[in-house]
This record gives sequence, C-alpha cells and structure tokens, in this order.
Amino acid sequence: KLLTRFFSGIFQAISWSSLAAKPVMSGKKLPPISNPLLFVSATQLAKKIRRKEVSSVEVVRAYIDRIQEVNPFVNAVTKDRFDAALQEATQVDKLIEEETGGEEVLEDRLPLLGVPLSVKESFAFQGMPYTSGVVSRRGVVATVDAPVVALLKRAGAIPIGVTNTSELCMWFESHNHLHGITNNPYDLERIPGGSSGGEGSILGAAGSVIGVGSDIGGSIRMPCFFNGIFGHKPTPGVVSWENQYPPCTGRHEEYISNGPMCRYAEDLLPMLEIMAGPKAHMFSLDRKVDLKKLRFFTIPHDGGFPLSYPVSKELMDIQRKVVERLEADLGVQVQEVCFPELRYSFQIWNTYMGLPDKEGKPPQAFAELMGEPGRPVWPMWELLKWMMGKSEHTMAAIGLSLLEMTHVSKPSPFIIQQKEKLQKEVDKLLGTDGVLLYPSHPRVAPKHHHPLFRPFDFTYTAIINILGLPVTQCPLGLGEEGLPLGLQVVAGKLQDHLTLEMALYLEKTFGGWRDPGAN
Repeated sequence: KLLTRFFSGIFQAISWSSLAAKPVMSGKKLPPISNPLLFVSATQLAKKIRRKEVSSVEVVRAYIDRIQEVNPFVNAVTKDRFDAALQEATQVDKLIEEETGGEEVLEDRLPLLGVPLSVKESFAFQGMPYTSGVVSRRGVVATVDAPVVALLKRAGAIPIGVTNTSELCMWFESHNHLHGITNNPYDLERIPGGSSGGEGSILGAAGSVIGVGSDIGGSIRMPCFFNGIFGHKPTPGVVSWENQYPPCTGRHEEYISNGPMCRYAEDLLPMLEIMAGPKAHMFSLDRKVDLKKLRFFTIPHDGGFPLSYPVSKELMDIQRKVVERLEADLGVQVQEVCFPELRYSFQIWNTYMGLPDKEGKPPQAFAELMGEPGRPVWPMWELLKWMMGKSEHTMAAIGLSLLEMTHVSKPSPFIIQQKEKLQKEVDKLLGTDGVLLYPSHPRVAPKHHHPLFRPFDFTYTAIINILGLPVTQCPLGLGEEGLPLGLQVVAGKLQDHLTLEMALYLEKTFGGWRDPGAN
C-alpha cells in the first residue's frame, strides 16, 4: 500500500509539466454531420447495399470524407487505406450486380458486405502498421490478419484505416510519441480514453460506423464511455486474442477480451457473432431475451478506494434514472447491493495481472516490452531522460514500469482471498438471469494528461476483467458539460446476450449516440 501511494505521488509530482502547454485545439469544435448515410447503422447499411438502395462506393466514400474532415481535429486514424477501400467497394458493387441467389444468400454469407470498418492499430492487419504506439516499432508492418480482423473481412466488411492507442495499450489516455495524442470529439481538450481511444474517438466523431477493440482493464469500455458509443467486452475465452501486440503472457488470456465498438446498439450482436467465429454458439446469441423476466441489481460505487475519485453526482444520478426507468417500464425491482471487496479492485487487478501461467512463467515485463526489439529499459533512467525531454516513452508508460517494480514474487493472501470471495458472491448473485448496473468510471472524460494525477480511476472497469464477466458499455446522453454519460451493464459468464439486449433497451430509452458537432 505504501509503495502504491509512493508511485502515485511520483505520477503527480512530475506530471505538471505535461499540462503546461495550451492544447492546440482549445475552443475548436467538430463540424456537424452533413451526409445522412453517417446516421445509419452498419446493419441497415449492409441491407441497403444488398438491396442496391445505395452503393458500397457511396458509403465508403462518405466515411472517407468524414475522416478527412474530422481527423485533423481528433488525430484518431494513424494510417488509412482509402484507395484500397474504394477498390474493394467497387468489387462489392460488382458482386451484388452479378449475384443471382438473391439478397438472402448475400446476407447469410456476407452479413457486413460493403460496410466500412476501423481497426485498432494493435491488431495485426496485413500490410498496415503494427506498432502499438512504440517508437522502436516504427516501420513494423503486419504480415497477417488477426483472426477477428480476418473474420470481419470475410463477412464483407471493408477496413478503411487503423487507429491510435496508448503506448503498449496499457493506459487510459491514447497518447504515444509515434502517433501523438488523440482527442475526444465532444471536447478536443479531453481524452478519448484508452487503449482503444483512437477507435472510440473516430467512432464518436462519425468517422466510422463499426470498429474493433481489445480490453484487459477497460480498454473497450472507457473509450466507449468517454466518446458516447456502445462497446462490448465478451466473456473471455471465446473470441480469439491472437495476433495482437503486446501478446498475452502470464495469465492475461484469462482476462483479455476482443470485442465490437459501434455507434448503434443493433450492430453489437452481429459483430460479436462474426468475431467469435466457430465458437459463437457459446454466447447463445439466438436466444430470445425477455427483460421483464430478468433480475436487476445496481451498485452505485466501489465503497471508497482512497486513491481514486468518488463517483460524480451526475453519474450517480444518471444511474439512478436508469433504475427508475427499468422499474417503471418493465415492472421489475432493481436491488441495490454492496460488495466490500470492490474497494480492493485495483489491488486485485494488479495482483492477478502479475500471476504466472500454468507452467510458472510470469508475464513479460513491461520494461522488456518498452525496450523491444532491444534490451529492457531501466525505468529510473528512463524517468530521468523524460524529465530532460530525451525519452521516447510517455510518462504513463514509464510510470507503469516503475509500478511494476513494486510487484512481489508472492501475491498477498489477503488480496487473493478478497478476489475469491468477490467472485463467489457475484457469480451467485448473477446466475443465468441477473443483470448488474455498475459505473464505468468515477467521472466523465478528463482533460488531457489529468489521468496522471488519478492513475487508478480505471478500476471500475478493470475488476470486471478479473471476474471474467461479459459487460456492455452503454451511452446515456450528454451531461452538464456536453460530455457523454453512461454505465456498464454486467451479466454472468456466457450470458452476453442479456447485456446486448439491455443495450437495445437503453438506446431506445436514452437516445444512444449523439452527434458531437451538433448545436
């Protein structure tokens, strides 16, 4: 505990200089959406393309135009493939013209035919940069497609570019010294989250309609929350995690999930079904859900972890409104519950992320990843270089490598006990028909670099990874400052279909994604 407080102090004491420069985008705002195609879900776009109501070229061109319009503001897309995407869209339109089997055949075989897709840059995508924001990986290009990318392409989706991440995907601000800093489309002086922050930003800005993210501590859900979009972290072990960087080591494969990110709730389920490939049946996505027959629970906060912000009043208020609407609309009772173990969420996540695999091999050290393909970095030396403006690494990455030095070889029996108790209680509570509402974060999207002062605020999402539960991030309109509100909807293991149905209900009830450029 003392070491955690010490390194938290280091984060805070030396990060003031990060705030000194006035953001270039101060006072600027995204242009409003002008093309009506950008207000159509991927599911409906695919249908329109199959029916020849609109061409794939028109749709892809609309998104290319929007990216070119907004990316100078948000810096979300780090490498595009516009020419290749337009060529592929042309081939799609030709295929549809020549298809003799009818619309149903195309829908069954190619459900996303002609729909544009953005991809988090940490996924291998053949022919595209594959750096995860590390300067030493500049010039690394993927030679294969990650399975989730390949499956979406096989379903007919057309990738239009790759998007920014935090350095090595282990921080909740998407900033690195290779591609720069990504901005929130609702307020360009604020963060879009991380590590899938480039995805969250370009989706929120309507520069993409569907995207791919990964999540080991909230990397899908925080960007979705901050950018007012939908995202789903599936039950782990179903969707492939292969061919992404950094690779999974230790027991990380038990906690990481790759999942869909999108602006429209109806796109979550078909995307997840495609991304799960041959294991999709494990999610029971074809099972009908009657929300009136579910049991609902709510937890308004974690009980008070001293190193994170308390949940803000406006986020507690919106969660209370969700409870009120559920009770009024569905005739259900939403029970407020409390788990004292949640106040140890950071310690639980940090402990389990450091556990060795079944062969006793520990996770690859963060300092090693920072130094690849060369020798591991020395965190204290890297910190001194950073203070002199000579480091190739961000303060967040250096801080994480310093925090890693506090890991002990033997995990705390107390923390292991807290996790096991929490796991047992939550699994029993949710069963196969329970849904839990839980805050996504203590506050709305922070200003750039401010997470350095509160580095442990991600624990509201991180604890769900360690518990191995499916969770859908749902937007709930805009708050007092015009920033997105939202919450996490959690269910029991492999009950992903419950939270996806809740996303549809909440979108209908609270309005879903909003155009950040609108007055």
